[in-house]
Order: sequence, then C-alpha cells, then structure tokens
Amino acid sequence: MTHLHNEPIYVVVAMDFSDQIIDELRSISPQLQIERHFPKVPDKVWEKAEVLYTSSIVPDPAQAPRLRWIQLNSAGVDHLADHPVMKAEDVIITSASGIHAVQISEYCLGMMLAFNYKIPTMLRYQARSEWRSRREDDESELLYLPHELRGQTLGIAGYGSIGRELARMARALGMKVLATKRDLMNLHDDNGYREPGTGDPTGDIPDRLYPSEALGSMARECDFLVLTLPNTQSTRHCVNAEIFQQMKPNAVLINVGRGSVVDEDALIEALRSKKIAGAALDVFEEEPLPPTSPLWKLDNVIISPHISGLSVNYHRKAAALFSENLRRYIDNRPLLNRVDRASGY
Repeated sequence: MTHLHNEPIYVVVAMDFSDQIIDELRSISPQLQIERHFPKVPDKVWEKAEVLYTSSIVPDPAQAPRLRWIQLNSAGVDHLADHPVMKAEDVIITSASGIHAVQISEYCLGMMLAFNYKIPTMLRYQARSEWRSRREDDESELLYLPHELRGQTLGIAGYGSIGRELARMARALGMKVLATKRDLMNLHDDNGYREPGTGDPTGDIPDRLYPSEALGSMARECDFLVLTLPNTQSTRHCVNAEIFQQMKPNAVLINVGRGSVVDEDALIEALRSKKIAGAALDVFEEEPLPPTSPLWKLDNVIISPHISGLSVNYHRKAAALFSENLRRYIDNRPLLNRVDRASGY
C-alpha cells in the first residue's frame, strides 16, 4: 500500500455519518478529499475513489479501478464472502473489530449476572403479579438464591478484541479466566484496534490459555462459556453435542460470535435435558430466529436479536477507528484490523 506524498486521496463515506464527524475526518489532512454518499453512491464517484468507508455498499473492482482500501463498518466480513472484491488482492480490507468490545463485554456480564441473580425467574413471577417471598417457604429461598460472580470460572472461546476486554472486566470482578486462542505463539494484540484503557494487549490476563482444538477441555472447567468466534469453515458447529456433554450441569453458554458456531439442534437438546443450565443467545444459525424455533419457549434461555454490539455511540466509535487508519494510510504505515482473506476475518 503506497500512494504519492501530497497527492489528493479521494475518500467515499457510504455511511450516514453526521456533518460533524465528516468535518473531523476532513481535518486530519488537506490531502483527504472526503465525500459522503448515502444511501446510494453515484457511478461516477467510484471512478476516482481510492478509499471507501462502508457497511454493505461495495463496488465491483471494474467500477472502481483506483480503489485501494475498504474500511468496513462491521467486525465481520461474512457479507463479502462471495463478492469479487475479496479476490482483488490490490484492495486492502480492514474491519471494525475492537469498536464493539466494550458493549459486547458488558452484555456478557449482564447475562452472567441475570442468570446468577435469577432475573428471568423474577420477571416471570412479575408478569403473573405473583409475590414469592423467601420468608414464606424454603422453595422460594432456593428459587432466588444467587451465586456471586467472584470465584466462578469464565471460559472465552476466541481471544480477540471482545474476549480480551471481557477478560479484563471479569478479572476485576474476581473471576477465574480461561480462553482459547488460535495462535498461542503470538499472544500480543499489536495489529488490532482497541479503545484506550481496554482489553488485554499482552495476553497476560487468562489463568490458562488453550489451543482452539482443546475447547472441550476448557469447557469442562467453566461456569460460563462465552463464544466470540467468527464464522469460518473451522468454527462451524465447533460447539456441538460433544462439547455440551463435557460442560458442567450448572454451566451457561453465551454466544455473541456467530450462530453457525453452535449446533443449534444439539443446544436445544442440551437445554431441554438440563445437560447445561442455560444459554444467552444474541446470534443464530438463521436470522431472524424463526417463530417456530423451540429456543423461544425454553425458560432457561435469554434471546436477543443480534444487538449486543450496538451502542448509541457506534458512529463515534467507528469514526475514531477510521481516523486512526486514515492517519496510518497517509503515512504509509500498516493499517489496523487488516482482514486476512484466507482465514475469513
């Protein structure tokens, strides 16, 4: 990736960024010629575009012969898997990995606390206007008896930006932290974006790290198993009946990665038979989750519609990452969150 010093860099923002954010991006350098086009980008604009910020609007390489870098608004690149641009090796693709880490980690903590403090049970009785006081009978005391997070074991499948921030938060709450990581020889997170003061850049927080192939061994130890894995051929249904068989009966599964990671039929069976205690699910094999799915009716499941990464500050977070990468692009320095086409993320 090289460009001529002081030559104009034409940037297309195919996103509904505010005027203030666009002005802040323009202030980075006079080299940047930034145009915002949303929800459509005119054909003539593609001809001069060198940099593209986008969610889903991506041109064919022939439409944009000068295009050299695409910054995505999302962490995943699944939606581009079959797009011709994935074969255009002269076009760098970077993801928004890292801007979701705080809110998704807080979501996971919220779900862990919800199960520990029996919040779904409370809501069921509230919906029936039924007061169950611990003074009335022993059953009520057991019904609401909480388990504090301190001292419990959290297993994180996939030690990327989300996993590292979740580990930081969990350690602060006194939890034991385990994690799987694809490459145990490289613990540092030098090429990924993270908000200041977050994450685990040196990979020191986990009490134990496992290779991806040892997920079952890690799962045996966990009170909560959180999945932050991407959708790849190697991760498809890696959480299956065999994994559920190895989990503790009191364990809770939380999936904030991709629905394809979990064998949903096996999960439903594990939940029905109480092989595991529960699940909090933000992602599914089919989205929207069909009304016919048994998951809707299970009282040990919390379902959310793929929203764990959302934030009222999303555009601001995304622009901060884009700003850093624009500075790097101008200076011919390596970009953060560069997508490896071979691995799919």
